[in-house]
Amino acid sequence: MAVKVKIPTPLRNLTQDQDTVTADGGTLGSVVETLEGQFPGMRERLLDEGGEIRRFVNIYVNGEDVRFLSGLTTDLKDGDEVSIVPAVAGGSR
Repeated sequence: MAVKVKIPTPLRNLTQDQDTVTADGGTLGSVVETLEGQFPGMRERLLDEGGEIRRFVNIYVNGEDVRFLSGLTTDLKDGDEVSIVPAVAGGSR
């Protein structure tokens, strides 16, 4: 089952500058593992040492934040869209 994964600019160095890639997997966790196989280093950018999604990385499935779904166990179906969005912070007054 193939899903479309939108890659943010800071991670495109891993995907040979592709902004969208295709990955197989029935859950978000299995898609992360597929991405790691295709693009080594992706897992460590997305997951912390405990295997959880890093605090500064937001992942959406069809526009829904996976933190409000089932996290890495979120079920995916053919044609779903996964968006990886790095958190933005900072600024000044």
